[in-house]
Amino acid sequence: MRVVITIQHPGHVHFFRNPIEELDARGHEVHVFARESDVAIALLEAYDIDHEVLAGESDSLLSLATVQATYETRLLARARRIDPDVITAIGGVAAAHVASVLRTKSVVFYDTEHATLITKLAYPFADAICTPACYRDDVGSSQVRYPGYHELAYLHPNRFDPDPAVLESVGLDPDDSFAVVRLSSWEASHDVGHGGFDDPREAIDRLEESGLEVLLSAEGEPPADLEPYQFSTRPERLHDLLAHAEIVVSEGATTATEAAVLGTPAVYVNPLSLGYTAELEAEYGLLFGCNGDDRHARALEAIDDVLAASAETWAERRERLLEERIDVTAFVVEQIESHARAREANPTPATTLR
Repeated sequence: MRVVITIQHPGHVHFFRNPIEELDARGHEVHVFARESDVAIALLEAYDIDHEVLAGESDSLLSLATVQATYETRLLARARRIDPDVITAIGGVAAAHVASVLRTKSVVFYDTEHATLITKLAYPFADAICTPACYRDDVGSSQVRYPGYHELAYLHPNRFDPDPAVLESVGLDPDDSFAVVRLSSWEASHDVGHGGFDDPREAIDRLEESGLEVLLSAEGEPPADLEPYQFSTRPERLHDLLAHAEIVVSEGATTATEAAVLGTPAVYVNPLSLGYTAELEAEYGLLFGCNGDDRHARALEAIDDVLAASAETWAERRERLLEERIDVTAFVVEQIESHARAREANPTPATTLR
């Protein structure tokens, strides 16, 4: 079977890298196309994933429209030559559009309810829209719900074993206790008008007062007085670091969720709640969502509460999560293969479009 996978964000690389490996091992022909976005290309190279870059980065909402148009046009040209059985993506705007033109199958994975621009552009054209079971929206007959989270495609213990050697790379000893703080740039299309901490320095002070070393990861430039806390490691090693931290404090949902599924308690500071962050909080107690106008004060309180709990608390909660949630890579591969078989059983050749 011929599969096209599109990558437009670093998180997409993590999500698809295991399915790519498994599809390839099963003898399928996999083509990966990407656009430059933060460290996405660096991750593709780090994981030795063969790919072609079709477009550069965007630095504003206006330029994003131009970049997206370029990306879709070039993706259409490549896919027309490949004649894939399935085109798949996270979000899936380009994938769904190109697949509909070529009359092939599109499988879209998504978990962000408030990204309404993406969903309006992609969902009407997609053959399958795969969402976590906790996704709050009903998007119709094309929706396929599964008991898991995007992050379990690459952080499930079947797929990931944290490497403690990462500690040395950031100047820590094995016995050091530390926290990871992740600050967002708030420049994504679905982040406009939102923000996290009033002053992240207060959270860092609170963590240091508890005896933790603080490692800061920031999108863009952090405030000048926080620069000494920034650390440098290869992007593919961040998950090793999250797994060994005592606590993760994040303005971004993905980093908070990655920590939570690894069993590291996460304080998520963001005005918006998502289906999966709410479930990780209500069902498993591994994430503490701080939204609303008082989110800054609530985050400081949540940090204190997390640090007062025992390590066994988080291990037990993660064990229950893994008992009730699936290895998402297996689900991704099953969806791609089943839709490819459906297309092979009832092909609509794209030869007239070439």
